[in-house]
Amino acid sequence: MARVRRIALGLLVLLVAYLWRFWSARRAARTKRGVELWRLGSWLVGLTALGVALLSPVDTLAEQVFAMHMVQHVLLLDVAPIFMILGLSKVLLRPVARTILDLERGLGFLAHPAFAVCAYVGMMVLWHVPFMYDAALEHDAVHVLEHVAFSAVGWLYWWHLLSPVRSRVMTGFSPVVYMLTTKIGVGLLGVVLTFTPEPLYDFYISGDRVWGLTAQEDQTVAGAIMALEQSVVMGTALAFLFVAALRDSERQTQREDAEAERAV
Repeated sequence: MARVRRIALGLLVLLVAYLWRFWSARRAARTKRGVELWRLGSWLVGLTALGVALLSPVDTLAEQVFAMHMVQHVLLLDVAPIFMILGLSKVLLRPVARTILDLERGLGFLAHPAFAVCAYVGMMVLWHVPFMYDAALEHDAVHVLEHVAFSAVGWLYWWHLLSPVRSRVMTGFSPVVYMLTTKIGVGLLGVVLTFTPEPLYDFYISGDRVWGLTAQEDQTVAGAIMALEQSVVMGTALAFLFVAALRDSERQTQREDAEAERAV
């Protein structure tokens, strides 16, 4: 119960802080750029995803059903960070923009996109090693650490793609490579979970059967959820980034042609 209260209080603080900053910036803005209502809606969706992952029956079922544990991971790793970062803008982050940029520069390689890819794939693989996975389900402290790790890595990964304030801006086709590399790495893990002929995790083997699923069937469903989520979320993002890269390339060509004409 104390854990639930702490999580609920944390979500409430995030909600109140965002609402205060959003409406303050909206009242002070001459235009609505950066404080559009859809940003508020996006933040609320992301915050709701956090609540569903940590406070709803999803959290309870995650300790009984591998498939629901995978849903919880997806919410923490992708859904919540994506929507919450989309809810931010340069206007909203103006009071802390310099601090964010200084922090990124101070972190050096840890704030580099290459590290984010390694951390994202590495954390997914690490926490699905049978010893680590079973430990997270058997010990509350390890489970909390797992959730913190997924949330932190999710924010770091999507920050490089979606943040309105960042010191390293990927251009051209680099965002496509960034996501494609991640998709391949996580996709291989999903294939392993889906098609491994035997259950990998003792916790689910010895646990009670839920929804009539055997441990093997449960693992197959969980792997399919991971693969489907990666295909939908990252596939959509890849398509958007590829189109954006083509548009940027075309604009660059037009600028170069214009400069050549002026030189002539």
